[in-house]
Amino acid sequence: MQQEHVQISLEERAYRIRRFALRMGEVQGQGYVGQALGIADVLAVSYFQALNYRPDEPEWEGRDRFLLSIGHYAIALYAALIEAGIVPEDELETYGSDESRLPMSGMASYTPGMEITGGSLGQGLGIAVGMALGLKRKQSGSFIYNLLSDGELNEGSTWEAAMSAGHWQLDNLIAIVDVNNQQADGPSTQILNFEPLADKWQAFGWQVQRVNGNDIAAVSQAFDQARHSDFKGPRIIICDTRMGQGVPFLEQREKTHFIRVEPSEWEQALAALDAGFQAR
Repeated sequence: MQQEHVQISLEERAYRIRRFALRMGEVQGQGYVGQALGIADVLAVSYFQALNYRPDEPEWEGRDRFLLSIGHYAIALYAALIEAGIVPEDELETYGSDESRLPMSGMASYTPGMEITGGSLGQGLGIAVGMALGLKRKQSGSFIYNLLSDGELNEGSTWEAAMSAGHWQLDNLIAIVDVNNQQADGPSTQILNFEPLADKWQAFGWQVQRVNGNDIAAVSQAFDQARHSDFKGPRIIICDTRMGQGVPFLEQREKTHFIRVEPSEWEQALAALDAGFQAR
């Protein structure tokens, strides 16, 4: 964590991340906004408590790496990168446009702070394992954080990577699973049930925590425990989140995997988010 960030609460950071995501969604009139609103608390803890990085030097060798395995969550990570000062706020208006550094799916070659290119699901954890193993062999003290979705648990490559991380006892690897129980085709547990999830990861040799991903205090404690644990192996934080968190009329939508919002509704969404934060 950078010292200049400590004066603003994690709750306010999460609110600002949500607001940036909504503003980018308004640029295109659509997007993976539900996921961004749901994962904002986790991103606030990641970038303003857990990660070591230098905003002005995103490729600093001593940094912790945050890998976005789920490339379609790019709008969420861009919001966090803007809040962290890695990407200028004035680029927000270019989201998804030609020549923008903020394409709709995350691409490492375009965006400062985007460590990997996320496309087809199931690739991120394997890359994270390779990075974590490489850092260990270089005797680096840096950590790898990898955010993946519950939908990625359908991919066999995810479980191959999980088994490898346990085998190599990669205690510099922290995975985060966003469990929002929503995929393009319906509820994740109905598409391919992954429960009991904690037991599965533990069986693969991981230290497991499961928390309400929209409870910042719980997320904060889990991140601290994962990083400072004496456990000789990889750690995972399973975060149960609510799609559209902070904007009630989006929370209540039946299908929120990819949201199209009427032009007038973007202003309503921002107003609802603002009112909810001010009422805290």
